[in-house]
This record gives sequence, C-alpha cells and structure tokens, in this order.
Amino acid sequence: MAAELLDVTKNKSITEQLTYLSNRFADKIAFSTSFGYEDQLITHYIFTNNLPIKVFTLDTGRLFEETYKTFSKTLDKYNREIIVYFPDKDKVENLVTKKGPNSFYQSPENRKECCNIRKVIPLHEALTGIDCWITGLRKDQSDARAGLDTFEWDANFNLIKYSPLFSYTLQQVIDEINTFNVPYNVLHDKGFVSIGCAPCTRAIQPGEDFRAGRWWWEQNSKKECGLHAK
Repeated sequence: MAAELLDVTKNKSITEQLTYLSNRFADKIAFSTSFGYEDQLITHYIFTNNLPIKVFTLDTGRLFEETYKTFSKTLDKYNREIIVYFPDKDKVENLVTKKGPNSFYQSPENRKECCNIRKVIPLHEALTGIDCWITGLRKDQSDARAGLDTFEWDANFNLIKYSPLFSYTLQQVIDEINTFNVPYNVLHDKGFVSIGCAPCTRAIQPGEDFRAGRWWWEQNSKKECGLHAK
C-alpha cells in the first residue's frame, strides 16, 4: 500500500495529500504532535483546512514548560482539540519507586524502559483503530530516518506511516512557520532542534548532528525512543 500511496499522491501538494488521506482513511487517520517545528507546521495544515484528522499528543509528565506554552498557544490560535494521552499511573509509580526519578541516565536499557512506559505504550493506545499515522519525520534528521520514505508500512503498529515533510529541509520548515505565523516552541531559538522530555534533551552546538541533543550521554545509541523503530 505504501508504494501505491506514493504513486497516487506524488503530484499533490501537502494539503491535497492530507485531504486525500483523510477521505481514504475516514475516521482511522491520526497525527501525533510533540509541538516541534515540523509538528506545528503539519498541525497548521490540518487545522486551517478543517480536516477530519485526529490530532493527539503524548504527555510524558517530563516535558519542558516551553512545550506546554506552545500547546496552549496552538489551542488559542486554531481553536481545535488536541487529544492528550498520559502514561499509566501505576507503571510510572513503580518505575520511579524502584529506580528513582532519573534512572534513564544509568544505562540505555533503563532509558528505553522509561521511554517505553512514558511514550511507546501510550502511543499504542492512541493508535488503536488507526490505519494511517501522520508524523513529522524528515529524512535529514538522522541516518536511520534517511532510509525511510514519505509513506512506510510500520510493522510495529500495523499501519501506514505518512510523513508529509519527509523531503523538507529544516530551513524550509522554518520558512513556512514564519510565512503562516505558526506558533512554535521558543526552545528552537536557543539551539534545541529536537525537543522531547526535559531531562533528556539539550541544545546542540553548530556542526553537531541533529540528534546530538537527545540522550547525549549515550555514545552508541541509535538515538530513538522506540516510537519510530523500523
């Protein structure tokens, strides 16, 4: 199906692609936002065109205050609902009780455990019944993502994954953010390019890899949390 969708949509604009997909997948299409540059631009396309696409976010409980402010500004601007999914209370309580609040610094295994509880399991809940998942992935974000495409079959969630900005550069995203006056996370102005949980995200220095600001203490990690594993 991914190859078919690539062919059907190859000459369509992003708005036309989103419209086509929202019709084809009806009430089984969803977009996950973490309120970064890419996600804010996609949210703008969905909301300004009043498309019947479920927009949701994962609140891990460890997000930056600036991210919550971006969330609020987005609601104010578009007056559309963004559904929130939280991690399971008992799982978080058990993790923090047994390993403390910052166990993710101790090993990649501990970090992945935290990501799984706070992000991956809630994502499975959010994507239940969904056949098309829209994401803000771009190919130049990492070597792993460069091997993907605009449409992919995601075997982890058994659905089509659609990344409308896949071929965009970061500058193209920023230019459209400015053109359309889209609210964005001010951490981007401070060197944060990929923004996740506060304890696990830092600004990057000029010349550093796009993913260098995520889990920087892990030297041999693929720098993914499990949401977009192939």
